[in-house]
Amino acid sequence: MTIPLPSSDSMPLQRLDAGNVVKRFREASGYSLEDLAVTCGLTDVEILKIEKGEDTDSGRLKRVAAALQIPAATFEPL
Repeated sequence: MTIPLPSSDSMPLQRLDAGNVVKRFREASGYSLEDLAVTCGLTDVEILKIEKGEDTDSGRLKRVAAALQIPAATFEPL
């Protein structure tokens, strides 16, 4: 499965919109907020905050990355 990330023309290279990436991968995987929350051990409210960009805790992002089977480095700034 390939999901295109936002182009570098539309956002600064040093900042990745982790929330948008999480939402796009979650939806492409067929996960609901609740499904992803259960899979990574977070609450659906925590997942929603991540997707809105209100929570960028690296520990939570690593758990989400593992649940979505994507590299945790996806969320590291360039």
